[in-house]
Amino acid sequence: MTPVDPIRVLIVEDSDDDAVLIVRRFHSAGVPIEHERAETAAQVAEALDARRPDVVISDYNVPGFGAEAALQLLHDAGIDGDLPFIVVSGEVGEETAAALMKAGAHDVVLKDRLARLVPAVQRELREAADRRQHRLAEDALRRSEERFRMLAEHAQDIIFRCRLVPELALEYISPAVRGILGYEPDQLYADPGILYSAMCDNGMERVLATWRDPEPERLTVQWRRPDGRFAWTEQRVVRITDDVGTPVAVEGILRDVTEAVLAEQERERLERQLRQTERLESLGQLAGGIAHDFNNLLAVITGYSEMIDDSMAPDDPARDDLDGIRAAARRGAGLTRQLLIFSRREPSRPERVDLNEVVRATHILLQRTLGEDIEVALDLHADLRPVVIDASKLEQVVMNLVVNSRAAMPDGGRLSFTSGLVRNVDDPRPPPPDEGGLVYLTVADTGCGMPADVAQHAFEPFFTTRGPGEGSGLGLATAYGAVREAGGEIRLDTAPDRGTAVTIYLPAAAGAAAPTAPARPPAPDGVPGGDERILVVEDEDAVRELVRRTLERSGYRVAVAAAPIEALRLFDARPQDVDAVVADVVMPGMSGTAMAAKMLEQRPELPVLFVSGYTMGQAPGGYALPDGAPLLRKPFEADALLRKLRGLLRGTRQG
Repeated sequence: MTPVDPIRVLIVEDSDDDAVLIVRRFHSAGVPIEHERAETAAQVAEALDARRPDVVISDYNVPGFGAEAALQLLHDAGIDGDLPFIVVSGEVGEETAAALMKAGAHDVVLKDRLARLVPAVQRELREAADRRQHRLAEDALRRSEERFRMLAEHAQDIIFRCRLVPELALEYISPAVRGILGYEPDQLYADPGILYSAMCDNGMERVLATWRDPEPERLTVQWRRPDGRFAWTEQRVVRITDDVGTPVAVEGILRDVTEAVLAEQERERLERQLRQTERLESLGQLAGGIAHDFNNLLAVITGYSEMIDDSMAPDDPARDDLDGIRAAARRGAGLTRQLLIFSRREPSRPERVDLNEVVRATHILLQRTLGEDIEVALDLHADLRPVVIDASKLEQVVMNLVVNSRAAMPDGGRLSFTSGLVRNVDDPRPPPPDEGGLVYLTVADTGCGMPADVAQHAFEPFFTTRGPGEGSGLGLATAYGAVREAGGEIRLDTAPDRGTAVTIYLPAAAGAAAPTAPARPPAPDGVPGGDERILVVEDEDAVRELVRRTLERSGYRVAVAAAPIEALRLFDARPQDVDAVVADVVMPGMSGTAMAAKMLEQRPELPVLFVSGYTMGQAPGGYALPDGAPLLRKPFEADALLRKLRGLLRGTRQG
């Protein structure tokens, strides 16, 4: 068959329409074919006898016949190994596909992905041609030494002959070794030990083991080339025996499979990365939900603690106990914030940030915490471009990495910060001036490191190797969430007794970093109340009651609703009797944002204060939180609620 000859295709299919679809695929790809359709064993056998096709395309399930039966027919005829056989099916499970491949099928193509069919046929035809070429080469090797040499000099694969007795010696190796392994044949004749030392992972021992086998199996060997690169070959050999059957030599070929091996390694890496990403995304959704519920509880604890505090005498000895409760609630709020950062549901205020300045500020802040037994080294790129990220979250990321490194070095060590600019995570070269590239920061320590089975869980929330009370297990999880939210990536390089290096990559931004915002003046003491009519919408009973009591204690007139539908009924009855709305964001049936949108259709000037444990992303039942919408994050203090509401009401009146 020449490049212009049509491909002879035998289609095993009982449906004319499906057969036409297959033929049209070839025509649309510009591949000429001659096809014949068969739907019974007899018709298949007749077609094979009349004129052998180049490829068989079989439906998996033909009534009374099918792909498995067709494969068996080819096997019985002794031609199944050379003739490409591709199964086309509407739906087939992984186990069935694996069974078909084991039975001799070369590929399985789903009918809803017929775009794969023509490339698969072309690939299998090329591989079938390769198999025929190599088989002819191996036959020629056995028949004639002279013919072997003539063929070997022009083969793409490495062809070799090794003597086994009286000692192991390389007798011949083809010029293809130059391109595949990087050595000249004359080098290897002079010192065959070069080949042995170039094999990785005890390769020579495995090769000799296959040579001792009466029926040597194919063996893939990794080689280290003289230029430092790696190559992989697949060995196929035959044993040469003397008159009494004693092996005296081996002859065979080494086929270059480097591209296939590297492609498989990349596929496995991407699969691992995908599984890791999917697992962390699932954990993020779970963490966000937990944090939301936990923030509701903390809001109740904080609010009622304040009410009790207001009712106690200044010298009441129980005030210390109450302070302990509030401090625990604040610590809990810090943990939930890290959970929300990990799940990317923490509100963000992205701005241009100088990563080097964040590192320097963190270093100064933690100098005493690190202790004198930790040597700190800063290697920061002088002209680093800014990154766009929430500054407080970036500070939290760097802080968490430093704390983790300190914990890994209880007896002291070295902590280094390295920043720079690269093209991408796999290309460390600096980007051209007209390209943004990625800004990176590596925080590395000389601590205990982590084994692979621990490292694969390092970014999961609450996963920690420290003892009880020594860590929350949220450090790397928080870093992961903040970096991914900013469009970046995070990599972990660690091994036992070799320390740990965490590198974050963030897209470089144009322009200069934003200046540090000046500190806000403290709010004046005393929160003014009011007598306005406030509608509170909250599905959590305890939180709803807390907000009601807080507002009523400040003079407001309060109506409450446990669900958006109930609130809309109250509002629609007398919309002018509501001066402001305080609403949770996430509630069953309808989100607070969707409810507020309906109210604002009637009263565009209506002040609405959203209260929530998390707000990022699409809210169940309605809209995401509008840009710039007033938001009070749980848990909150009574003063914060009253000030926020008062500000909204004043703004409405001034408007």
